Amino acid sequence: MNIAIFSDIHGKILLPFKLVDLYQKETGNTIDFILQCGDMGAYPTIENLDKATIKHAQYDRDELGFHDNFTKKDPSIQSFLDQLNINMICVRGNHEDHDFLDQLENENPQSSMFPIDVYGKVFVCKSGFKQKLETENETLTFVGIGRIGDRKGRSEKRFIQDYERKTVKKLLTTKDIFDVLITHDKDDSSQRGYGMSEIRDVLDNIIFHYHFYGHTGEPFKQETDVNGITQSIKVKELEFNDTGILEKGCMIILTKENGEIGIEIVDQKLTNRMTKYNWKIQ
Repeated sequence: MNIAIFSDIHGKILLPFKLVDLYQKETGNTIDFILQCGDMGAYPTIENLDKATIKHAQYDRDELGFHDNFTKKDPSIQSFLDQLNINMICVRGNHEDHDFLDQLENENPQSSMFPIDVYGKVFVCKSGFKQKLETENETLTFVGIGRIGDRKGRSEKRFIQDYERKTVKKLLTTKDIFDVLITHDKDDSSQRGYGMSEIRDVLDNIIFHYHFYGHTGEPFKQETDVNGITQSIKVKELEFNDTGILEKGCMIILTKENGEIGIEIVDQKLTNRMTKYNWKIQ
Protein backbone atom coordinates (compact mmCIF):
# COMPACT_ATOMS: atom_id res chain seq x y z
CA MET A 1 0.00 0.00 0.00
CA ASN A 2 1.28 3.46 -0.96
CA ILE A 3 -0.29 6.66 0.32
CA ALA A 4 0.65 10.21 -0.72
CA ILE A 5 0.50 12.82 2.05
CA PHE A 6 0.09 16.56 1.61
CA SER A 7 -0.88 19.55 3.73
CA ASP A 8 -2.27 23.08 3.36
CA ILE A 9 -3.27 23.07 -0.29
CA HIS A 10 -5.36 26.27 0.07
CA GLY A 11 -7.69 25.77 -2.88
CA LYS A 12 -5.23 23.93 -5.12
CA ILE A 13 -7.38 20.80 -4.82
CA LEU A 14 -6.26 19.46 -8.20
CA LEU A 15 -2.51 19.82 -7.51
CA PRO A 16 -2.12 16.78 -5.20
CA PHE A 17 -3.83 14.60 -7.80
CA LYS A 18 -1.52 15.94 -10.53
CA LEU A 19 1.57 15.33 -8.39
CA VAL A 20 0.43 11.78 -7.70
CA ASP A 21 -0.13 11.21 -11.41
CA LEU A 22 3.37 12.52 -12.15
CA TYR A 23 4.88 10.38 -9.38
CA GLN A 24 3.23 7.23 -10.72
CA LYS A 25 4.41 7.90 -14.26
CA GLU A 26 7.98 8.74 -13.20
CA THR A 27 8.49 5.94 -10.67
CA GLY A 28 6.16 3.19 -11.82
CA ASN A 29 4.84 2.95 -8.24
CA THR A 30 1.10 2.91 -7.73
CA ILE A 31 -0.50 5.28 -5.21
CA ASP A 32 -3.62 3.91 -3.54
CA PHE A 33 -4.87 6.92 -1.55
CA ILE A 34 -4.07 10.54 -0.69
CA LEU A 35 -4.19 11.86 2.89
CA GLN A 36 -4.30 15.62 3.39
CA CYS A 37 -3.61 17.52 6.62
CA GLY A 38 -6.18 20.31 6.36
CA ASP A 39 -6.57 23.82 4.96
CA MET A 40 -8.13 22.47 1.81
CA GLY A 41 -9.60 25.86 1.09
CA ALA A 42 -13.03 24.24 0.75
CA TYR A 43 -15.05 27.34 -0.10
CA PRO A 44 -17.87 26.52 -2.53
CA THR A 45 -19.26 30.07 -2.23
CA ILE A 46 -16.97 33.06 -2.64
CA GLU A 47 -19.13 35.15 -0.31
CA ASN A 48 -18.12 32.87 2.58
CA LEU A 49 -14.35 33.30 2.25
CA ASP A 50 -12.53 34.19 5.44
CA LYS A 51 -10.38 37.32 5.62
CA ALA A 52 -7.06 35.58 5.00
CA THR A 53 -8.36 33.75 1.94
CA ILE A 54 -9.88 36.96 0.53
CA LYS A 55 -6.49 38.65 0.91
CA HIS A 56 -4.56 35.88 -0.84
CA ALA A 57 -7.18 35.33 -3.54
CA GLN A 58 -6.78 38.94 -4.69
CA TYR A 59 -3.45 38.02 -6.26
CA ASP A 60 -3.70 34.24 -6.50
CA ARG A 61 -6.82 32.71 -8.06
CA ASP A 62 -5.62 29.25 -6.98
CA GLU A 63 -7.09 30.04 -3.55
CA LEU A 64 -10.52 29.66 -5.16
CA GLY A 65 -9.74 26.32 -6.79
CA PHE A 66 -12.41 24.42 -4.91
CA HIS A 67 -15.07 26.90 -6.01
CA ASP A 68 -13.74 27.07 -9.58
CA ASN A 69 -13.10 23.39 -10.27
CA PHE A 70 -14.80 21.14 -7.71
CA THR A 71 -18.34 22.51 -7.29
CA LYS A 72 -19.41 22.06 -10.91
CA LYS A 73 -18.21 19.37 -13.27
CA ASP A 74 -15.51 20.10 -15.81
CA PRO A 75 -15.34 17.26 -18.37
CA SER A 76 -11.52 17.35 -18.59
CA ILE A 77 -11.12 17.24 -14.81
CA GLN A 78 -13.75 14.52 -14.56
CA SER A 79 -11.89 12.41 -17.12
CA PHE A 80 -8.52 12.92 -15.39
CA LEU A 81 -9.83 12.05 -11.92
CA ASP A 82 -11.76 9.03 -13.19
CA GLN A 83 -8.68 7.69 -14.93
CA LEU A 84 -6.48 8.32 -11.89
CA ASN A 85 -9.13 6.66 -9.65
CA ILE A 86 -7.70 7.80 -6.30
CA ASN A 87 -9.58 9.37 -3.39
CA MET A 88 -8.18 12.16 -1.19
CA ILE A 89 -9.13 11.99 2.49
CA CYS A 90 -8.68 15.23 4.42
CA VAL A 91 -9.07 16.70 7.87
CA ARG A 92 -10.51 20.17 8.34
CA GLY A 93 -8.11 23.07 8.64
CA ASN A 94 -8.86 26.54 9.93
CA HIS A 95 -9.31 28.02 6.43
CA GLU A 96 -12.50 26.26 5.29
CA ASP A 97 -16.19 27.06 4.92
CA HIS A 98 -17.16 25.24 8.11
CA ASP A 99 -20.87 25.94 7.68
CA PHE A 100 -20.69 24.07 4.37
CA LEU A 101 -18.71 21.20 5.94
CA ASP A 102 -21.03 21.08 8.97
CA GLN A 103 -24.03 20.61 6.70
CA LEU A 104 -22.38 17.73 4.86
CA GLU A 105 -21.21 16.16 8.12
CA ASN A 106 -24.75 16.32 9.54
CA GLU A 107 -26.12 14.75 6.36
CA ASN A 108 -23.82 11.74 6.89
CA PRO A 109 -24.42 10.79 10.55
CA GLN A 110 -23.61 7.10 10.11
CA SER A 111 -20.30 7.53 8.30
CA SER A 112 -16.89 8.45 9.72
CA MET A 113 -16.07 10.45 6.56
CA PHE A 114 -18.08 12.27 3.92
CA PRO A 115 -17.58 13.50 0.32
CA ILE A 116 -17.43 17.24 -0.32
CA ASP A 117 -16.88 17.67 -4.07
CA VAL A 118 -18.92 17.17 -7.20
CA TYR A 119 -16.70 14.33 -8.46
CA GLY A 120 -16.89 12.26 -5.27
CA LYS A 121 -13.09 12.14 -4.94
CA VAL A 122 -12.47 14.44 -1.95
CA PHE A 123 -13.56 13.31 1.52
CA VAL A 124 -13.33 14.83 4.99
CA CYS A 125 -12.93 12.50 7.96
CA LYS A 126 -14.66 13.33 11.20
CA SER A 127 -12.39 14.19 14.12
CA GLY A 128 -11.60 11.45 16.61
CA PHE A 129 -13.09 8.51 14.70
CA LYS A 130 -11.26 5.27 13.99
CA GLN A 131 -10.62 5.04 10.25
CA LYS A 132 -9.12 2.49 7.90
CA LEU A 133 -7.97 2.33 4.31
CA GLU A 134 -7.83 -1.02 2.58
CA THR A 135 -6.20 -2.53 -0.49
CA GLU A 136 -6.19 -6.15 -1.53
CA ASN A 137 -3.20 -6.97 0.69
CA GLU A 138 -2.97 -4.28 3.38
CA THR A 139 -5.03 -2.24 5.82
CA LEU A 140 -3.94 1.14 7.18
CA THR A 141 -5.56 2.33 10.41
CA PHE A 142 -5.63 6.02 11.24
CA VAL A 143 -7.34 8.80 13.15
CA GLY A 144 -7.89 12.35 11.92
CA ILE A 145 -8.29 15.46 14.08
CA GLY A 146 -9.19 18.64 12.25
CA ARG A 147 -9.31 22.40 12.90
CA ILE A 148 -6.94 24.16 15.33
CA GLY A 149 -6.65 24.49 19.09
CA ASP A 150 -7.24 27.59 21.16
CA ARG A 151 -6.12 28.58 24.66
CA LYS A 152 -8.51 31.51 24.96
CA GLY A 153 -11.78 29.62 25.02
CA ARG A 154 -13.01 30.94 21.68
CA SER A 155 -15.77 29.01 19.92
CA GLU A 156 -15.46 30.11 16.29
CA LYS A 157 -15.68 27.18 13.93
CA ARG A 158 -12.03 27.26 12.96
CA PHE A 159 -11.34 25.95 16.48
CA ILE A 160 -12.05 22.40 17.64
CA GLN A 161 -15.69 22.09 18.71
CA ASP A 162 -17.15 20.60 21.88
CA TYR A 163 -18.73 17.65 20.07
CA GLU A 164 -15.32 16.82 18.59
CA ARG A 165 -13.66 17.08 21.99
CA LYS A 166 -16.15 14.50 23.29
CA THR A 167 -15.34 12.12 20.44
CA VAL A 168 -11.60 12.53 21.00
CA LYS A 169 -12.03 11.98 24.74
CA LYS A 170 -13.93 8.77 24.05
CA LEU A 171 -11.11 7.66 21.75
CA LEU A 172 -8.65 7.92 24.66
CA THR A 173 -10.19 4.80 26.21
CA THR A 174 -9.24 2.58 23.27
CA LYS A 175 -6.54 -0.07 23.55
CA ASP A 176 -6.04 -0.11 19.77
CA ILE A 177 -2.72 0.66 18.09
CA PHE A 178 -2.94 2.82 14.96
CA ASP A 179 -0.64 3.32 12.02
CA VAL A 180 -1.16 7.05 11.54
CA LEU A 181 -2.53 10.21 13.17
CA ILE A 182 -3.42 12.99 10.71
CA THR A 183 -4.01 16.48 12.12
CA HIS A 184 -4.00 20.05 10.87
CA ASP A 185 -2.63 21.67 14.02
CA LYS A 186 0.34 20.42 16.00
CA ASP A 187 0.25 19.32 19.60
CA ASP A 188 0.69 21.92 22.36
CA SER A 189 3.91 20.57 23.91
CA SER A 190 6.05 23.45 22.63
CA GLN A 191 6.65 26.72 24.45
CA ARG A 192 5.50 28.83 21.51
CA GLY A 193 1.98 29.32 22.80
CA TYR A 194 -0.02 27.46 20.17
CA GLY A 195 -1.16 23.98 19.33
CA MET A 196 -4.01 21.68 20.32
CA SER A 197 -4.10 20.05 23.75
CA GLU A 198 -6.38 17.27 22.45
CA ILE A 199 -3.64 16.15 20.06
CA ARG A 200 -1.21 15.96 22.96
CA ASP A 201 -3.70 13.88 24.95
CA VAL A 202 -4.09 11.45 22.05
CA LEU A 203 -0.35 11.07 21.52
CA ASP A 204 0.19 10.50 25.24
CA ASN A 205 -2.49 7.81 25.56
CA ILE A 206 -2.62 5.97 22.21
CA ILE A 207 0.15 4.36 20.20
CA PHE A 208 0.60 5.74 16.67
CA HIS A 209 3.54 4.88 14.45
CA TYR A 210 3.40 8.22 12.59
CA HIS A 211 1.85 11.64 13.16
CA PHE A 212 1.57 14.01 10.19
CA TYR A 213 0.53 17.67 10.56
CA GLY A 214 0.77 21.03 8.79
CA HIS A 215 -0.50 24.55 9.61
CA THR A 216 2.52 26.05 11.37
CA GLY A 217 4.49 27.37 8.37
CA GLU A 218 7.62 25.61 9.62
CA PRO A 219 9.89 23.68 7.23
CA PHE A 220 9.58 19.93 6.83
CA LYS A 221 10.76 18.22 9.99
CA GLN A 222 10.89 14.64 11.24
CA GLU A 223 11.50 13.84 14.88
CA THR A 224 10.49 11.39 17.59
CA ASP A 225 7.54 12.65 19.60
CA VAL A 226 8.02 13.29 23.30
CA ASN A 227 6.08 10.06 23.92
CA GLY A 228 9.20 8.27 22.68
CA ILE A 229 7.27 6.14 20.17
CA THR A 230 5.57 8.14 17.44
CA GLN A 231 7.49 9.60 14.51
CA SER A 232 6.22 13.19 14.26
CA ILE A 233 6.40 14.75 10.80
CA LYS A 234 5.68 18.35 9.88
CA VAL A 235 4.55 18.23 6.26
CA LYS A 236 5.61 21.32 4.35
CA GLU A 237 2.66 23.31 3.08
CA LEU A 238 1.87 22.72 -0.62
CA GLU A 239 2.70 26.29 -1.52
CA PHE A 240 4.89 27.70 -4.27
CA ASN A 241 7.77 29.83 -2.95
CA ASP A 242 8.96 33.13 -4.42
CA THR A 243 10.78 31.30 -7.23
CA GLY A 244 7.63 29.42 -8.17
CA ILE A 245 8.62 25.95 -6.94
CA LEU A 246 7.43 23.65 -4.18
CA GLU A 247 9.67 23.18 -1.16
CA LYS A 248 11.22 20.08 0.37
CA GLY A 249 8.86 17.81 2.26
CA CYS A 250 5.63 18.96 0.61
CA MET A 251 4.94 15.44 -0.72
CA ILE A 252 5.51 12.33 1.35
CA ILE A 253 4.82 8.73 0.43
CA LEU A 254 3.85 6.40 3.25
CA THR A 255 4.26 2.72 2.45
CA LYS A 256 2.89 -0.32 4.24
CA GLU A 257 4.07 -3.73 3.12
CA ASN A 258 3.76 -6.97 5.06
CA GLY A 259 2.74 -4.88 8.06
CA GLU A 260 5.91 -2.74 7.95
CA ILE A 261 5.49 1.04 7.60
CA GLY A 262 7.97 3.49 6.12
CA ILE A 263 8.08 6.86 4.41
CA GLU A 264 9.71 8.44 1.38
CA ILE A 265 10.30 12.18 1.12
CA VAL A 266 9.64 12.80 -2.56
CA ASP A 267 12.69 14.35 -4.23
CA GLN A 268 12.37 17.96 -5.35
CA LYS A 269 13.63 16.91 -8.77
CA LEU A 270 10.17 15.45 -9.23
CA THR A 271 8.06 18.09 -7.48
CA ASN A 272 9.96 20.86 -9.31
CA ARG A 273 8.33 19.65 -12.50
CA MET A 274 5.14 21.29 -11.23
CA THR A 275 5.72 25.04 -10.91
CA LYS A 276 3.44 27.94 -10.10
CA TYR A 277 3.39 28.78 -13.78
CA ASN A 278 2.80 25.42 -15.44
CA TRP A 279 0.96 23.08 -13.05
CA LYS A 280 -2.49 23.84 -14.40
CA ILE A 281 -1.54 22.94 -17.97
CA GLN A 282 0.52 19.83 -17.22
